[in-house]
Amino acid sequence: MPVKIVHAADFHLDSAFGALSGEQAKLRRREGRELMERLSNYVNQQNADLVLLAGDLFDGETTYRETIEQLRDALGSMCARVFIAPGNHDFYSAGSPYATLAWPENVHIFKSGAIERVELRSLSCAVYGAAFTAAAQEQSLLEGFRAPEDGLTHLMVLHGDMSAAEARYSPLRKEQIERSNLDYLALGHTHLHDGFHKAGKTTYAYAGCPEGRGFDELGDKGILCGTVEPGKAELRFVPFARRRYEILCVDVTGKNPADALRSSLPESTARDLYRVIFTGETDERGIDLKALEERFAPDFFRLELRDRTRIKQDVWARSGEDSLRGLFLRELRAKYEAAAEESERTKIEQAVRFGLAALDGRDL
Repeated sequence: MPVKIVHAADFHLDSAFGALSGEQAKLRRREGRELMERLSNYVNQQNADLVLLAGDLFDGETTYRETIEQLRDALGSMCARVFIAPGNHDFYSAGSPYATLAWPENVHIFKSGAIERVELRSLSCAVYGAAFTAAAQEQSLLEGFRAPEDGLTHLMVLHGDMSAAEARYSPLRKEQIERSNLDYLALGHTHLHDGFHKAGKTTYAYAGCPEGRGFDELGDKGILCGTVEPGKAELRFVPFARRRYEILCVDVTGKNPADALRSSLPESTARDLYRVIFTGETDERGIDLKALEERFAPDFFRLELRDRTRIKQDVWARSGEDSLRGLFLRELRAKYEAAAEESERTKIEQAVRFGLAALDGRDL
């Protein structure tokens, strides 16, 4: 009989959201707390048997008591067994919320770096997990593990790093997963769901984070839901984020920047956070970012505008003039043509724009 599960991770509750205004950051933290109630409702609507939470539920030690209690209450209202594998941000310790708060009976928190097995005969499955007990875990928590051949469905929830960029966060290798004999490995740590993978008989996946927190966490964010049985896991990605972070590149070559931006936007952006990067060529005046921001900001939860345009090459046409303008352009053109790096040419283009604006008595 398949076991129905919900797999989620990396909530990072009470994140600072330092790039937002104070009011916006406060709202985003409140939405993070509301996430747990939404998740509870979803779990119950789906009639899930198990909820696997793969760590970093809290962002750090500065978690508000209110947040912890809301998490506890939301988990307790789930009509499912809940298993938590603490990660590097919410590692298990004597002073952590996992140790100092009384958690509901349906919630099981893994408390040590040794793999623990919880057998659920009513579901014909066994759930395994382990915890970070410090902010770093240089040894793989999965090393040497293999589930027995006992006819049960074998699931594990774990925080760990498949990228192996650095051995600080329980570095995991595909060979370890292949040897594990698990049916499904629910992972946390990486904030991107990049699909479902297979190693031997084991299906494994990162759920990613359910809410983006910056422009390094773009697009749809969510959770995973589906069924697992011996040798078979069928899950799907479920978008769950209230707001999306998006980066949009807008080419303004030969176009009015406002028109180019408007035509590039989707139908609705009011709930989302956008970074718009203007590219292409502009005249010596460049783009008035301040005016564009005042015009378009009300259409977004947050809008950032960045100018990455190049100055049109015909700006140098007047460098041959016998005038202060011509002299200015000749000197900068020589530097532009001698520049070895693109970053240096970009700085010179900016100098051209500001210099010509000063000569013409224009604001820029």
